[in-house]
Amino acid sequence: MDQERTAENRAHAAVLWQQARVWAARVPTKAWVVFVLFLLAAVLMAMHTAFAGKDANLRLRVQHSLRSAQLSIWVDGDLAYSGKLIGLTRKKFGLLPEVAGSLSETLPISSGTHQLRVRLASEDGTVQEDTISGEFDRNSQRTLFVFARRNDISLGWQGALVSRYAGTLLLTIAGSIISAVTGYAIRELPKHIAARQSEAPKV
Repeated sequence: MDQERTAENRAHAAVLWQQARVWAARVPTKAWVVFVLFLLAAVLMAMHTAFAGKDANLRLRVQHSLRSAQLSIWVDGDLAYSGKLIGLTRKKFGLLPEVAGSLSETLPISSGTHQLRVRLASEDGTVQEDTISGEFDRNSQRTLFVFARRNDISLGWQGALVSRYAGTLLLTIAGSIISAVTGYAIRELPKHIAARQSEAPKV
């Protein structure tokens, strides 16, 4: 039964193909040339609309302390990027374990003013969102920095971060110095005490 149906389908397809060839033979050559040129022009116009409209670039730089999270970015309400962030555990100053990761991507974008929405969904169900607006000139590139921690996300354009995050950066540097000094003291103080005890004269 299946073989008979398959044979009928093939015969029907052969008839349709023969009819199409007969119809195509009746169409003048000039008509075919016009049709092909029209089709080519339509394809070129579609490609121009798709690529020429995005005449600027958005450079995305992400620094995070998350083990795993899904990053999504919307430009004027349209999803422009979606990817996964992965953090690796390392020892800060060789002593304190911390999770850190980074991401760098370049996204094509049209010139003009846009609103960007950044969303981070961590593996533990925590969701963080923030929005920022930016002006893009033709044939230009702007860099957006995203700083993400477990319960905090900050956005900032390159060049505007110095004044905005100067205090935060100074506190971070100061905290790093204190952590380094504390770690050194914890590691070296017992050695120093043991050495002093071994040098002390026995009574």
